[in-house]
Amino acid sequence: MAFWRSLAFSAVLLLLIHASHCFYLPGVAPQDFQKGDQLQVKVNKLTSTKTQLPYSYYSLPYCGPEKIQDSAENLGEVLRGDRIENSLYAFKMREPQMCNIVCNLKLDAKTTKEFKEKISDEYRVNMYDMPINCFIIFSKYSTTIVICLFLMVALPFMHRILDNLPLVVPLKRNDQDSTVYQLGFHVGLKGQYSGSKEEKYFIHNHLAFTVKYHKDVLTESARIVGFEVKPFSAKHEYEGKWEEKTTRLTTCDPHAKSTVVNSNSPQEVEEGKEIIFTYDVEFQESDVKWASRWDAYLLMNDDQIHWFSIVNSLMIVLFLSGMVAMIMLRTLYRDIAKYNELETQEEAQEETGWKLVHGDVFRPPTNSDLLCVYVGTGVQFFGMMLVTMMFAVLGFLSPSNRGGLMTAMLLLWVFMGIFAGYASTRLYKMFKGSEWKKVALRTATMFPAIVSAIFFVLNALIWGQKSSGAVPFGTMFALIFLWFGISVPLVFVGSYVGFKKPAIENPVKTNKIPRQIPEQAWYMNPVFSVLIGGILPFGAVFIELFFILTSIWLNQFYYIFGFLFLVFIILIVTCAEITIVLCYFQLCSEDYLWWWRSYLTSGSSALYLFLYATFYFFTKLEITKLVSAIFYFGYMLIASYAFFVVTGTIGFYACFWFTRLIYSSVKID
Repeated sequence: MAFWRSLAFSAVLLLLIHASHCFYLPGVAPQDFQKGDQLQVKVNKLTSTKTQLPYSYYSLPYCGPEKIQDSAENLGEVLRGDRIENSLYAFKMREPQMCNIVCNLKLDAKTTKEFKEKISDEYRVNMYDMPINCFIIFSKYSTTIVICLFLMVALPFMHRILDNLPLVVPLKRNDQDSTVYQLGFHVGLKGQYSGSKEEKYFIHNHLAFTVKYHKDVLTESARIVGFEVKPFSAKHEYEGKWEEKTTRLTTCDPHAKSTVVNSNSPQEVEEGKEIIFTYDVEFQESDVKWASRWDAYLLMNDDQIHWFSIVNSLMIVLFLSGMVAMIMLRTLYRDIAKYNELETQEEAQEETGWKLVHGDVFRPPTNSDLLCVYVGTGVQFFGMMLVTMMFAVLGFLSPSNRGGLMTAMLLLWVFMGIFAGYASTRLYKMFKGSEWKKVALRTATMFPAIVSAIFFVLNALIWGQKSSGAVPFGTMFALIFLWFGISVPLVFVGSYVGFKKPAIENPVKTNKIPRQIPEQAWYMNPVFSVLIGGILPFGAVFIELFFILTSIWLNQFYYIFGFLFLVFIILIVTCAEITIVLCYFQLCSEDYLWWWRSYLTSGSSALYLFLYATFYFFTKLEITKLVSAIFYFGYMLIASYAFFVVTGTIGFYACFWFTRLIYSSVKID
C-alpha cells in the first residue's frame, strides 16, 4: 500500500505543475471553417535525406514577416529539429487566389551561395497551419515539464502545415493509378538549358496550393482534409519600377486570369538576379471525411511484403515452439515422471546431463550486480515499448500530433524507471546482495549516461553545422530534469519496494564448491553459441526494420503499428524460445554458466541490427558529409544498444523461468 500511495502522491504533484496547452484525445479536435475564415500557413524545418541535418526555414533568405514568431513545440518536436514559425503565406477559406505576390529578393553572393548549397543537397521546404491545441508536454522557453496525460501524444514528420496537415506534393505512380505523397517540396533543382551542357541552379519561387475540404451541407462550414502543392520555377517579369503593393506581373496576372505554367522560363539562382515569390490557392471540395483525411497519406501499397515478413517469422516461431515443446516433453514428462526408469543408456546419458549441474545452476554469476542493472534497464525499455505499441494499436498515436511519439516514449521510459528499480533489486537480492542502493543508482544512471555521452557528442557536431537539429540548452535542462528529477527517484522507489520483498528462493540448493565444467564441443563455444542465437530474433524483424529505417532517414510516413505490434510479439516469442533451446543444450553439456549467456544469446541480435544499419547506409542512403555519417551511425548505435538491452532481457527471463521450472519439478536426492 505504501508503494501505491507514494506513486499516487507523485502523480498529484506532477498534475500541479504548470501546463502550457493540451490536446484532444486521441489526437486533435476537428476545426470547422466558414467561408472567408483566415488560414495562416506556418513553416517548419528544411530537410534533406542527403545530409540528415535539418535547418530552420529562415536559415535561407526567404521572405518573412516583420516579426518571426516561433510556435510552442513539445519535447519530441524539439528533439526532431522542428522549428515551426509564422510566414507571409495566408489564405481565406474557399476563396481562390491567383498570383499573390509574397515579396521580391535580389540575390547577392552570400544568398546565392546559400540557395545553391541547399538545392545541391536536395533540401525540401516544409509547411503547415496549426490550430491551438491544449495539453502540450514541453515549453521551449522554460524547463517546465507537465506529465499528466503523457500517453496521449503522437508523431510523424511535418513540413508546411495547414490545419495540422503537412504540405505534400502528389505524384502519380508510373506502374499504378494510385497517388503517392512526398512531404514538402524541393527548394529548387539543377538542370541545363536545351542545347547547353552547363549546369544551372533554379529555384521554386511559385507555389500552386490546393486546399481540399469536406463541406457540411447543413451548416455550410467546412473541414480541411488535404493540403497539396505544385512547385514551379518561374522567371517573373514586370513593367516599370518595382512597387511592393502596386506592381503587376506580366508573367502571372490575376486580372488577366494568367498564371504560371510549366512553359514559363525558369528562375535562375545567380548573383544579381531578382527573384519574385508568388503563389496561387485553389480550393477543392472532397468526399473524404475529416476522420479519414490521413488515409491517403498513410496508404500502404506494400502490405504484401509485411504479411510475407510476418508469415516467414511465424514459421520460425512454429519451428522453435516445436523444439521447446519436445524439450519440455522429454524433460518434464518422460524424465520427471519416470525419473529412474530411462529406457536406454543413450537416453540416460543425454537426459542426466542437465541434472548433474543442479548444485551449481543457480550459483550467482560473475559481475552479478551488472547483470541486475542490465536486466532492470531491459525491463524499463520493454515496458516503454509495450505500452507505446498498445496505445499505437488502439489509435492514440495520431499522426496529427507532431513529435508525440518521441515525447510519449521518452516520458514512458522515465516512468518505467519504477519497474527497472524493482526488477534489478529483486534479482540482486536473490543473489544475496545487500548494497541495493548502489545497484539502484547504477540502474538509474548507467544506460542514460552512455546514451547521453553519445548524444552530447552528436549534438556538438550538429551545433557546429548550425542546424536546427541541435538540441537547445533549455531542452537539455528539461531532459536532465526528467532523468534526475523523476526517473532516478522512481528507480529508487522501485528498488526500495523490491528489496523489502522476500528474496526469491531457488528450487535447489547450491553447492559450496563449484563443479568443474567439462570441455565443450566446438558448437557449444560461448562466442559461437551467442552469435548463432541472435540470428533468428533479427530475422523476425529485419523486413519491418527496413520500413522503419526508411521512415526515419528518408522522411516517409510510417503508421502501420498493427504490423509492428505483431512483429514485436513475434520478436518476444523468438527471443524467448531460441534462448530456452540453447540454454537447454548448454545445461545438457554440463555447462551451468547460463546467466550471462542467456542475456547475450538473444541480445546479440543487436549486433546484426547494427550491421544491417551499416548495409542500409551504403546501399539506400546518399549521405556524403562526414558529420551526417557520424550522426547516422551515432543514433543507430544508440538504437542497437537499446535493442540489445530489450532482447537480452527477454532471453534472460525466458531462461530464468525455464531453469526454475525444470529444476523445481525434479526430485533431487
